[in-house]
Amino acid sequence: MKNTRILVVEDEAIVAMVIKKRLMGLGYVVSGVAATGTDAINKVEGTFPDLVLMDIMLKGEMDGIEVADEIRKRFSIPVIYLTAHSDEKTLERAKLTEPYGYILKPFTENNLSTNIEMAIHKHLREMEKDNPEPL
Repeated sequence: MKNTRILVVEDEAIVAMVIKKRLMGLGYVVSGVAATGTDAINKVEGTFPDLVLMDIMLKGEMDGIEVADEIRKRFSIPVIYLTAHSDEKTLERAKLTEPYGYILKPFTENNLSTNIEMAIHKHLREMEKDNPEPL
């Protein structure tokens, strides 16, 4: 779904700008870029993205898994991890946050777009099930 608003959470500025540029090239709207967990939560509150792309290793007090869990609990916004980390311990922690995807860096634009589209579709279907139209 083009015009999807995406928040990018990535603490490396150059990587964040590359991701932002790729997303915009694919037709998505980047609602913001956050470098820390606190910044990410504040930007979710202020920009109301449709989806969050979350790096796992972030600077600051919270890592991306903790931030994703907070975003899921407080805002019910889908999160896709976009990370270089795929060790078993990290995967097990990430699974507990019920992510909508897990993309390993380096990634292709096709992989990115496909995961975003699937996540948005799944999230919309879940919302429809949770909030059926009254008869």
